[in-house]
Amino acid sequence: MTNDNLKMEWPIAWSAVWVGALAALAVALIFGLAGIALGAHKVGVSLTNARELGLGALFFSVCGAFFSFVVGAWITSKLAGYRQAEPAIIHGGVVWLVTVPMLLILAALGAGTYFGGWYSGLAGTPTWVGSRPVDPNAAAIVSANALGAAAALLIGLVGSVIGGWMGSGEPMSPWHRRVEQSPSARRAAN
Repeated sequence: MTNDNLKMEWPIAWSAVWVGALAALAVALIFGLAGIALGAHKVGVSLTNARELGLGALFFSVCGAFFSFVVGAWITSKLAGYRQAEPAIIHGGVVWLVTVPMLLILAALGAGTYFGGWYSGLAGTPTWVGSRPVDPNAAAIVSANALGAAAALLIGLVGSVIGGWMGSGEPMSPWHRRVEQSPSARRAAN
């Protein structure tokens, strides 16, 4: 066996990942602020169930979660220069992995609601806000916020995979097969 068959590397282009993560945060912030400006998201309002969400808030939450990570992963795969779907998709997933702790930190600092209604469920009330009376529906509110945050994160993960795949330039079809060259054919081509 040659060395080509034994070793397969998947290096991570960290500069591209960080730029993609920052782009994903920027697009999520734009969607969140647009939703607030248009009245779809209500800052400071606690929802106890999904029926109270509203169609506009649902639209901005889903589109913001999805397209922010599509953009971040697409930028990452373009900057990294990957022309095959697999490394581009992995980089999209890494963008998602890097962005999630950033969202958690921003939510803990009290900025989670500016990224959309769903991301506000990533953190509770910051300690410096002070004590407030306990809402009798606290358990239902926490449950609805956690469900919304989990949905936003999973929709974002799907968006990062699709964005990485789009950035690679390969056809987006599950039936597309790339013909692999043998190691000797690759050496002859170089």
